Amino acid sequence: MPIQPGSHPHQCVGGNTVHLATWSACIAPVPPQEPLVHDETRISLAAKPSLTRTTLGQLCAAPWASRSRPAATEPGLEPRISGGTASTAMQYLRPLRHPGDPGMKRFSWGAGGSAYQTEGAWDKDGKGMSIWDVFAHKKGKIFLNDTADHSCEGYYKFKDDITLMKDMKFNHYRFSISWPRIFPNGIKADHINEKGIKYYDDLINMLLDNNITPIVTLYHWDLPQVLQEKYGGWQNVSMVNYFNDFANLCFERFGDRVKYWITFNNPWSSAVEGYETGEHAPGLKLRGTGAYKAAHHIIKAHAKVWHTYDTQWRSKQKGLVGISLLADWGEPVDIINQRDIEAAERYVQFYMGWFATPIFNGDYPQVMKDYIGRKSAQQGLGTSRLPVFSSQEKSYIKGTCDFLGIGHFTTRYITQKNYPSGRGNSYFTDRDLVELVDPRWPDPGSEWLYSVPWGFRRLLNYIKTQYGNPMIYVTENGVSEKVQRCTDLCDDWRMQYFKDYINEMLKALKDGVNVKGYTAWSLLDKFEWDEGFSERFGLFYVDFLNKNKPRYPKASVQYYKRIISSNGFPNQREVQSVSQSQTLCTHLI
Repeated sequence: MPIQPGSHPHQCVGGNTVHLATWSACIAPVPPQEPLVHDETRISLAAKPSLTRTTLGQLCAAPWASRSRPAATEPGLEPRISGGTASTAMQYLRPLRHPGDPGMKRFSWGAGGSAYQTEGAWDKDGKGMSIWDVFAHKKGKIFLNDTADHSCEGYYKFKDDITLMKDMKFNHYRFSISWPRIFPNGIKADHINEKGIKYYDDLINMLLDNNITPIVTLYHWDLPQVLQEKYGGWQNVSMVNYFNDFANLCFERFGDRVKYWITFNNPWSSAVEGYETGEHAPGLKLRGTGAYKAAHHIIKAHAKVWHTYDTQWRSKQKGLVGISLLADWGEPVDIINQRDIEAAERYVQFYMGWFATPIFNGDYPQVMKDYIGRKSAQQGLGTSRLPVFSSQEKSYIKGTCDFLGIGHFTTRYITQKNYPSGRGNSYFTDRDLVELVDPRWPDPGSEWLYSVPWGFRRLLNYIKTQYGNPMIYVTENGVSEKVQRCTDLCDDWRMQYFKDYINEMLKALKDGVNVKGYTAWSLLDKFEWDEGFSERFGLFYVDFLNKNKPRYPKASVQYYKRIISSNGFPNQREVQSVSQSQTLCTHLI
């Protein structure tokens, strides 16, 4: 990005040129009180130029491609809520502040990260190897062959990071416990690493000493490598018991202080990108079967851990156990075309519903069973590629969720597309749909992450309607920027993203959705899986070229801090006060 008007001369930090822009220059593009009224016009496909055959042909040529999709060559359509969900009013709320709204009185604000992405110390103090340690060390798997061997060095710098959280007045911090840091060989009977226990003890205690509630994820993709080598990882049902043993030890050692547990973070990626496309660890390409089998065992493992906590620990520790699901919204391209409406519903069910529906209702979404079953039969298979839960398992799994964590980043337009059955069947072709994006949508960083805030409210209302209005914590929401030679700390696009998405969340809360907290993703720039360090989601810039991994606040730090301190959008006077008194350069020079 160019230097904002009124910015200071740039200076070099760790080999990257960093723009030191004033807060007032950064805040200018996103004033909090600007008149923002979303056009509510509903336009059908017939009223717009059609999508070109070339674009659809490009999409159809590689239907199994992950996440990123070519953009439609014509502007997209105005959104609607499919499936008859709640209110569609799109106007911006007036600034919402505690105690002005009863729903915000106990609302929790924070940010997050994960063990593999931030800790570093990959082979220190008795930690075992994870599947990501092995995967990232294979040439060609990660962009520029980056690894998280050191990453943010959070293992050594957690006290500094908690100081940053305290300054921002976080209510909570979400992090994960590394399974191989506790069980180096994956199994409790082999060895418990007390140095790993002490690290998390110290982290939890310091958070609590600073009035920050720990929200702890038990599995954020870092399976012990030994379990992958010996058993095939999540392809093997034995992972259910091994994971339960790990979770049970965490409840025993940390549960007296941790009251919010997340079993799995985004199991969709673990299943699809780990066992279907091979983009993520362990890098297997078991097309059409691997993802379904892995997900089946993950759901069973989640249920077992929930029951373990419920029967052995809940009465003593008074905590809650949930799961965090990646849940992007799908909107029909043609809002009067029933096939597109059904395709959009199918997109959400194959994405979030794959895990949420069994956990809340006991079995897979009917549309998944129908589509995968039919395509399996057309392939000549005797049984569906989608595994089946027994009656006993359905009862055991149903209702195993005290709260639902939602990771939401973006939205897609969805249209119907029939893929022929054959040996090329995959998770992506099983859905019979095409994902499209509007080229007008902002895409500041990750090629898959377009800013489409109206989809967030629709998603939250859909969850309310579909699953009986469960308690929801937004466990991930944020936007990245691509790393360039010149790194701009004036991340006005991130402030705009936070403003728009938080506003849609607050409107959903007004709709009656039971949202209890919001987690900005993420606290720090960190290792971004197969993209390495080429994308930055952090509120704080991390200089990875400096061995000390210093943190520098981006402009969004002050913006989000004001939202937290006001328990919603600050009023205009508060923002003017910030813009007059704060500059980023005072933190950097």
